[in-house]
Amino acid sequence: MDYLPLFVDLRSRKVVLIGGGVVAARKAELLIKANAALVVISPSLCSQLEEEYQQNKFIWQQENYQPNHLDDAYLVIAATDDELLNEKVFHDANVRKIFINVVDNQPLCSFIVPSIIDRSPVIVAVSSGGTAPVLARLLREKLETMLPNSLGKMAEIAGRWRAKVKESVCNMRERKRFWEKSFSGRFASLVENGQFSEAEQQLERQLYEKDTNGELILVGAGPGDAGLLTLKGLRVLQSAEVVLYDHLVSDEILELVRRDADKICVGKRAGSHSVSQEETNALIVKYARQGKKVVRLKGGDPFVFGRGGEELQIAAEAGIPFQVVPGVTAAIGAAAYAGIPLTHREHSQSITFITGHCRNEGMELDWQSLARGNQTLAIYMGTVKAANIRQQLIQYGRHQDTPIAVIGCGTRCDQKVLTGKLHELEILAQQAPTPALIIIGEVTALHQQLAWFGPQTEDIRWRSAVLELA
Repeated sequence: MDYLPLFVDLRSRKVVLIGGGVVAARKAELLIKANAALVVISPSLCSQLEEEYQQNKFIWQQENYQPNHLDDAYLVIAATDDELLNEKVFHDANVRKIFINVVDNQPLCSFIVPSIIDRSPVIVAVSSGGTAPVLARLLREKLETMLPNSLGKMAEIAGRWRAKVKESVCNMRERKRFWEKSFSGRFASLVENGQFSEAEQQLERQLYEKDTNGELILVGAGPGDAGLLTLKGLRVLQSAEVVLYDHLVSDEILELVRRDADKICVGKRAGSHSVSQEETNALIVKYARQGKKVVRLKGGDPFVFGRGGEELQIAAEAGIPFQVVPGVTAAIGAAAYAGIPLTHREHSQSITFITGHCRNEGMELDWQSLARGNQTLAIYMGTVKAANIRQQLIQYGRHQDTPIAVIGCGTRCDQKVLTGKLHELEILAQQAPTPALIIIGEVTALHQQLAWFGPQTEDIRWRSAVLELA
């Protein structure tokens, strides 16, 4: 280890910055945030430094550098484009035994400034020891996505409660368990949602009432491509203790789940063993009452034909706390990856999401309204009833030559887009891999021009011609 990581308290301590250019401005911004008593030595200032100087954020000595500028300094940073000057500052600081950093010149540094992730009071620093600063920056960016902005507020609240917890929980191991549960459980969720007073109430319940309830989090996994999972969804998956997932969730997304979490498939699939909704509801209540963080992971968005509302009602009735992390719904994601805009000024002024799979006692769809032109229909779970959908739309006035597309395995590496006309819908639906989404409307004709992802489309008319020749 070439450098010992340290976090230095610079509040009201004199820090000397040599240089007035853009590079110096970046360092000044960091030092000002650390509440240092900053002194800038430079004959001139760039516009950013000039603006901060006008706001009295530092002292400016408008002169050339002299060794006595380092008197009483706690730290020194040299950020000029004059190599000889930077080297002189380095030697002057060493003589005075003051820590010195010469920007972008590692041999002339007795300390280095790492890449910083600021979630004050939580600070994460990443350093390559000055050997590969770009790599350190890339690592910082990856970590940034994993650390919620609420982390600092969580630490702030926890700091206020440390004494109470220590007084109430004498055993050090039990205190550790208390905080681990808090930082990965309902308390953390409430802080992230901006519900700070409720978060403190949650700590109080855990501490004095021994609250054992876990929570339920509905997470939309998106249509398949793991890159479409939201950052919040990813963070939740990596803190989950139990994940109840659908068949529609891709293997790539399941790979992102925390390794030691229990993963339980509760999917429903026609023609094969399925878990009933009642069984799923029972599992949610069972695991949440064991004090676990339960994630209900659903393909697409949980509130768009995902029965998410029904599952939240069950949780609410059982007194289980819950929250929702939305996902990219299948129609939005699959259509975008197929190069099919769902609306277009010249072709479609509205979009309607419908499902081809309703409750047995459910109301019949308003086919007359759905058959109107200049609109796009996105039909979920419609391949089994494709013949009925075709028949009803044509019967109520949609032209039989209306362009359509059936997108199988949308957004995934094996995505397949079949295009044709409305009267060919049943044939396309039979040939499409599942899960499949049906899109009906003039916008689907734009696929030929706008397709950008995966293999090229297969036009049903070409396939039909081949079959006839055979």
